[in-house]
Order: sequence, then C-alpha cells, then structure tokens
Amino acid sequence: MSIVQSISDPEWKRALRSFQTYLTLERQLSANSVENYLRDVSHLARYAASVGCGPTQVDLQVLRGLLVQLNETGIALASQCRIVSGLRTFYRMMVVEDAVKENPATLLEMPRSSHHLPDVLNNDEIDALEATFDLSIPDQARNYVIVEVLYGCGLRVSELVGLHLSAIYADEECLLVTGKGDKQRWVPINAHALHLLMQYIGTNRSQVKAKPGEEKYVFLSRLGRHLSRNYVFMFLKAAVEKAGIKKNISPHSLRHSFATELVANGADLRAVQEMLGHEKINTTEIYTHLSHQYLRDTISIYHPHYRK
Repeated sequence: MSIVQSISDPEWKRALRSFQTYLTLERQLSANSVENYLRDVSHLARYAASVGCGPTQVDLQVLRGLLVQLNETGIALASQCRIVSGLRTFYRMMVVEDAVKENPATLLEMPRSSHHLPDVLNNDEIDALEATFDLSIPDQARNYVIVEVLYGCGLRVSELVGLHLSAIYADEECLLVTGKGDKQRWVPINAHALHLLMQYIGTNRSQVKAKPGEEKYVFLSRLGRHLSRNYVFMFLKAAVEKAGIKKNISPHSLRHSFATELVANGADLRAVQEMLGHEKINTTEIYTHLSHQYLRDTISIYHPHYRK
C-alpha cells in the first residue's frame, strides 16, 4: 500500500495526491525523494485528522502539537527537522494553489537539542487540573485517574495507554511498565493513586464491554478499546485550559513534573533514572539543571539582597 493510500481521511488523501503531483511534475524530484516528502507530511495528515483538522485548517498550534507528539514517540531530532522542512514545502504548494492564504509552517521553529524542559506543574496546579473533572461522569472519572497515575508514577503516555491489568501488583504497590524497546521496569505507585486505580477498575471499567483483544488493557474507552495517545493529549489540553493554567502542558509534562519534584526534594538520581526508564544517567541529569535553576529562582525571590 502506498503512503497516499494509507491515509484514511479523504480530504488529506486528496491533498497528498496533489502534493505528489507537484513534487513529481513541477519540482521534478526522484521517486525516492517524493516518497520521503509524502512520508513526512503523512505524520501531519494522521495527527491533524485525529483532532478533526483538515489540511486547510492547520495552524501553528496544530503543527506544534504534532512536534510534541513526534518528540513523545521518540522520533530522532534530525527526523523531526526533516519533517518540518517537508511541511513547509507542502504548504508552499498549498499557497501556490490558493488552497490557503498563508503558510502556517513558516513560523514553526526547527526542533533543536536543548536542556530546556517543557513546562511543569506544581502541586497547586495539579489540584486545579484535577478539579476540572466531574467524577460523576465515567470518562472524566477515568481521566482523573490517568492524571494521578501519570503524575504519581512518571510514565510516558505510551506506557500508560499500553498498561495491562496483569502489570498491576497491588500488594507490592508497583507497576510493571513496558517502555521503549519493550524493556520492562518496576515503578512504585503511591497508595492514593493505587486506590483510585483499583477503584476505577472495579467500577467504571468493569461496566465497559471490552472488544476482543482489548481485555488486557487497563484504560478503556466507552467503546471498549484501549485509549490512544492522541486522546490523552486532547483531554489534558482541554482540562488545562478549563483550569486556567497558562502553560504549554502535555502528558509528558506530568512525567517531567514527577521527576522535577523528586530531584528538587533530594531524591537519588540513580533511583529517578530507574523509575523513568532512562538508559543513560546523563538523560536524567537534566533535572539537576532544572533543580539548580529552581533554587536560584527561590533565592532571588526570598533573599533580601536579591531584592536590592
């Protein structure tokens, strides 16, 4: 199946066919180059379609959301940069064809390696976020539990949506998490989050009829399928806006918040590395930089000489 044929949304499929013609006839690129461009733009096609956005409706916010997802799924930095370049070319074509007035990818910054971390939430903001959920509604009660597990355990969103019932070891207060490269690790879960998780499984989840093959997953949709990463992105974004939090928050931000709290309060870096599932300690050490900045900011606020 070709890349264009693999796209299910008809509007995006038409746009990719036009792009294919443009690259072949007007740019006179090789078949291999055309395929690479189409593959790059197909990332946007799938992401945008999942959030109900057609090719002419894409704006800078949608493009940034795509980059967050690409980073979350572990796509290499060089590949992300190539994808951004492909998106700019795609929308240049859309401008030429009068499909859109402006190229939304023009202001999209190239991903770059940095020690800068995404925004994190403090405890008060977590409380405000969770207060937006109506626990009398099954889906929102489930989403409340998801926030607790993400923040309380530092899971990647892919690890959360792929979590199996058999991975919950309630007596040990641990989860057996399957991370990148199918590597497994033990992650402690606090008593409060564990209670909420088991309560969800015994009530709301037990009332959902799982589709064949979906029975093993912890978090199910009302249709009986395990949740997608995109769904978690979208409900969290809506909750952040409802809570009035003026930060760029994604599910990965909850993982960063988990790690930041641990390091800032003196947790052993090796233990944090193990819980996050980082292969190399230098990946975890980035949180020490953030912790140092936090300390400097704290001093600047509270030390009298910093206020002179």
